[in-house]
Amino acid sequence: MAVIKTGIMRVVVTLILSVVALHCRAQDPLSDTLSIPVMDTLAIADEVDTVQSIPVFPSHVEYIPGDDTPELLIDRLNCLQQQIPLTYNTTVHGFIDYFTVRNRDYTRAMQRKKDLYFPLFEKYLAKYNLPDELKYLSIIESGLNPRAISRARAVGLWQFMSGTGRYFGLQTDWYIDDRMDPEKSTEAACQYLKQLHTIFGNWELALAAYNSGPGTVRKAVRRSGYKKSFWEVYPHLPRETRAYVPQFIAITYAMNYAEQHNLLETAREVFPPFDTLTVAHHLHLGTLAKLTGTCLEDLQKLNPSVRHNIIPGNGKTYTVKIPLFAKATLDSNRVAILDSAMRAGKKESAVLMYASTPTQGTPTIYKVASGDVLGGIALRFKVSVNDLKAWNNLSTSRIYAGQKLYVYAPAQNITHTNNTQPTLLSPDTKTYIVQPGDTLWDISRKVPGLTVEKIKSLNNLKSNNLQPGQKLIVG
Repeated sequence: MAVIKTGIMRVVVTLILSVVALHCRAQDPLSDTLSIPVMDTLAIADEVDTVQSIPVFPSHVEYIPGDDTPELLIDRLNCLQQQIPLTYNTTVHGFIDYFTVRNRDYTRAMQRKKDLYFPLFEKYLAKYNLPDELKYLSIIESGLNPRAISRARAVGLWQFMSGTGRYFGLQTDWYIDDRMDPEKSTEAACQYLKQLHTIFGNWELALAAYNSGPGTVRKAVRRSGYKKSFWEVYPHLPRETRAYVPQFIAITYAMNYAEQHNLLETAREVFPPFDTLTVAHHLHLGTLAKLTGTCLEDLQKLNPSVRHNIIPGNGKTYTVKIPLFAKATLDSNRVAILDSAMRAGKKESAVLMYASTPTQGTPTIYKVASGDVLGGIALRFKVSVNDLKAWNNLSTSRIYAGQKLYVYAPAQNITHTNNTQPTLLSPDTKTYIVQPGDTLWDISRKVPGLTVEKIKSLNNLKSNNLQPGQKLIVG
């Protein structure tokens, strides 16, 4: 019997050591780290719609309070409400039920993760004088995962598309994606939300525009007869956007009333204590992790914007976060460790980066005209449909009028049909003729440094309404 017990103990210890080894094992020098798909807003809406009357409880038995009557929820939401309206209705109730009953594990996970990023969110929301409750928006966007990628290829805690990210200074290349940088993306999100609130003067509509774009919301406002509130415009919005604001209200409720729903989590995820390392040369994080005795996963968690575990030697200076104990090991043998980390994977990463980067130079931005199809645009620019899809993160060939496409082809080969004008204007441009469907937001993006407020000031505009053919001063 003693021999059997000893054998069992050896197996258990071996399994534990294997798990630890797998966790800390340095990955392939050039492998990507995993990017977790973002929680799908529309999928949640489908679940709420289809099983709203049939609660699905977790497999383990636990006490789930059932006293969330409309009157109680209205009272609690009123107590929470600050600057952003927290409206109660049956739609909101369905999503509250989702986060407090049907997907309790998700709400618990958000409580465990919130201390990782909420202090950062609160700092930038205060800097831009924005409502503190906007910190809950990232839960809906990304599940507080800086490496989240949606089906539409939106990325990061705040789910920026590549074009919108570039507009707010978030650069993306083979090595680094600023959209995955918690600090940079949070500041960009605050700037974007502030601009959207300036455009719509209404936080609920601003949130809707964050989800589907200001042009979509303005179109819905027009179709509603220029109603002023989200719930009046609601029937004219895309289904995903109709679900987006109620989900924000519901998760705000669930995070604040977790204890009342027996959802309170005392455990918290934390970052390992870290120091910083200033790098102005190629650096392979896998090699750095191995030689300093740390887990590559810890380096990835501290530096989520590094896409392939490589800091590029491109003349720029980068700040790398490194666990304190690993920094101590590094300082004890700095020259040898850094020399190895600077050499590892250098040629291989350059080859992979070159192979994955378009060779045609600076992209031209083409604005899709009514009647355009992706195949026709590909023919016009003498590129393949697959290239167009890859450059613009398209999963299908569906495009829509007004959509902006990045095309890596020489500018002189471009012809525009239906009198479609190039999207970007020269910084020297002084005036702009308003095109059908244009908004102040669209026009502000055509000239570097131009904002909605500046356009209104330069042209003495009292509202955001525009007329096709109208001439605007833009510089």
